[in-house]
Amino acid sequence: MMTYSLIQTALELGLISSLTVLALYLSYSMLNVCDLSTDGCFTMGATVGAVVAISGHPFLSIPAAMAAGVLSGFIVAILQTRMGIDSLLAGIIVNTAWYSVNIAIMGNASLLNMNKTETVFTGLKGVLDGTILSDSYRLIIAFIAAAFVVAFLAVFLKTRLGLAIRATGNNPDMVKSSSINPAFTTIVGLCIANAFTALSGCLMAQSQKSVNIDIGTGMVTIALASLLIGRVIFKKGGITTGAIGAVLGAIIFRIVYTIALRFNMPAYMLKLVSSVIVIIAISGPYLKSRMPLYAGRLERKRNNA
Repeated sequence: MMTYSLIQTALELGLISSLTVLALYLSYSMLNVCDLSTDGCFTMGATVGAVVAISGHPFLSIPAAMAAGVLSGFIVAILQTRMGIDSLLAGIIVNTAWYSVNIAIMGNASLLNMNKTETVFTGLKGVLDGTILSDSYRLIIAFIAAAFVVAFLAVFLKTRLGLAIRATGNNPDMVKSSSINPAFTTIVGLCIANAFTALSGCLMAQSQKSVNIDIGTGMVTIALASLLIGRVIFKKGGITTGAIGAVLGAIIFRIVYTIALRFNMPAYMLKLVSSVIVIIAISGPYLKSRMPLYAGRLERKRNNA
């Protein structure tokens, strides 16, 4: 059985990770672009946020990290729309480049310790000291961030620009014929999505009170799996339902991951656990749709026997 503290930690990490899932919800589900720069952008948000917080500006670290995410998304979008580079390759190129850039941001180090650093989390902890919510300050901030992004997407994607972004993902040729510049909508969409990814990295770093250069490794895989889990939960629905499903998918992924940790697996096995969860999340709906066919074949074999 999982203890309350483990469940709370899973919820905290799930809500923080859900910001990256919501970023992919915008770029992958709406814009139809699989952005493989997510790992590097997540790490960039973490490193920029950590450096700004360590310098004594914990609340400024949030907009600073998001600005770094916007820059990351802008570069990926420019490579795609203005330089003729395939979207997958553009993401890989930027992700590779960000490894060196992130180390430079961290002052040529691969690890930053934030144990004595004032963060947005410690700021709220001081406010809630002595109340019944004193132990839930991380969860509160993670919930507020996730709720803000869900609300933003629910409103933004119904505006004229949001509808143009959705149309670009559905049918870019139709968008061109409607006098809408698909390059512009792609740039805007990726900039917003990467801002959320960087925000996720920033909050993750400040929650864990440390940053290492590998903090974002595998985030794109985890986020895609969480997004697909959310789709299974809400098969039908609008923008808000899809965004909420993405958040729930991230939470479920973290809970399953936490359960795996309860089996005292060695650290080197955790990547395998993540891969298995991803495989189940991606192949599950397909295998479920094939079950009637498999059952029919089995029944015919029994009748012929």
